[in-house]
Amino acid sequence: MPSKPAPIKKAAGKEPAKKEEKAPEPAPEPAPEPAPAEAAPAEVEAAPAEVEAAPAEAAPAEGEAAAAPPAEEPKPPTPPPADEPTSAPLDLFIEDKNDTSVSIIWSQPEVVGHTGLDGYLIEVAKDGTEDWKAVNEELQKSCRYIIKNQTTGDRLKIRVVAVNAGGRSPPVTLPEAVLVKEVADRPKVRLPRFLRQRYVANVGDKINLTIPFTGKPKPVVSWTKNGQPLDTKRVNIRSTERDSILFIRTSEREDSGVYEMCVKVDDFEDRASLILQIVELPGPPASVKIVDTWGFNVALEWTAPTDNGNTEITGYTIQKADKKTGDWFTVLEHYHRLNATISDLIMGNTYKFRVFSENKCGISEEATVAKEEAKILKTGIEYKPPEYKEHDFTEPPKFTTSLNDRATTVGYSTKLLCSVRGSPKPKVQWMKNQMIIGDDPKYRQICVQGICSLEIRRPGNFDGGVYSCKAKNDHGEATVSCKLEVKQPAVADADKK
Repeated sequence: MPSKPAPIKKAAGKEPAKKEEKAPEPAPEPAPEPAPAEAAPAEVEAAPAEVEAAPAEAAPAEGEAAAAPPAEEPKPPTPPPADEPTSAPLDLFIEDKNDTSVSIIWSQPEVVGHTGLDGYLIEVAKDGTEDWKAVNEELQKSCRYIIKNQTTGDRLKIRVVAVNAGGRSPPVTLPEAVLVKEVADRPKVRLPRFLRQRYVANVGDKINLTIPFTGKPKPVVSWTKNGQPLDTKRVNIRSTERDSILFIRTSEREDSGVYEMCVKVDDFEDRASLILQIVELPGPPASVKIVDTWGFNVALEWTAPTDNGNTEITGYTIQKADKKTGDWFTVLEHYHRLNATISDLIMGNTYKFRVFSENKCGISEEATVAKEEAKILKTGIEYKPPEYKEHDFTEPPKFTTSLNDRATTVGYSTKLLCSVRGSPKPKVQWMKNQMIIGDDPKYRQICVQGICSLEIRRPGNFDGGVYSCKAKNDHGEATVSCKLEVKQPAVADADKK
């Protein structure tokens, strides 16, 4: 009898409800029923209770294998870690300071933790005390802060604390107290390289020069021109904390000179000078004269211009002109001397000479012309031109292109064309059937450059016939003729019916 409940013990861990109904079938006696009755409340209980009930009943079983190992008990959930503050912020140092404020900068903590970082508290205390006070009412999110409204001359200890849900982190403190005072820096003018030499501009150009400088506190900037104060109507100066700008809207030659810039901080100052040169085209040479003429050569001399355009003269351009033609040709350019010899002139011609000045802006707009003229004489040669009989170009009229017979249709305009030559110019007449056409508006007569045309406008049945063109001058006459046939328009068979 005790051997029958074994199947019930195996099913207790998997499907105890179904095995409970099948248990009474093999058992003839009601004695084994208490075992399933005890299993019913085990089903209602939690899973660990069912696991404990099965081995308790399996103990009296005979020939049964070793009982199945009990299931592992689930581990209780791990509680969340406690909130912890971050590590101390890193790399705290002074970024800048002046008479009333101190700017500090730092890096975020190396260890932040799972609760994150809410912000930073910045605390200060006067040197020699431990009375730390927060200077920011709300947590600072960024790693930079300006401590404002401080008293000039105070020494402050500064520290930064990171704050999160776990509380305050260890502070990071400046190693030394900070003196609230502007850092004095000697003034220095940083004159650009291109302004260390003479700055040249043309008349009318816009001048806009920026000269940077350094110094703390902000230096006082002043300008002079040739040792005198600037004319504010001509020159504008605008200065910032880092540079000063010299601006001239439209430059004139009077703006040339030595400009000096001075920056001053307390008892320290620095100066820099720049030379501004405004240039323009030069004037012509003061005078030009012909010194000598021999053979095919002419010697010239001239004097420098009175107005050099505010810059040195770089050369001269010499030109000549034949008196017959009056056309000027350049014989020398970029010439540096004040005298020259012009050669290879043509015998029998008379020449004029003029000279231009030249500087770095270009060539002068006007030239100085020598008052004298140079005549290249013919030496030892008498030229007798040959006598030529004048050619007689007169001729009687002659048609180079004659008229051609034409056929046209009633109502369609047509043209008759021919060409004639003769000297003097011949007079042309058009005729129809030996009758002069004259000024009949039905006809349009044109004769240009020897090309003669007769246009017959919308010819009719009676406009056919023989047309002639007659050319006549003092030396003779010539005539050409053609036949014009005027046809009726073709009519289709359907139109005839």
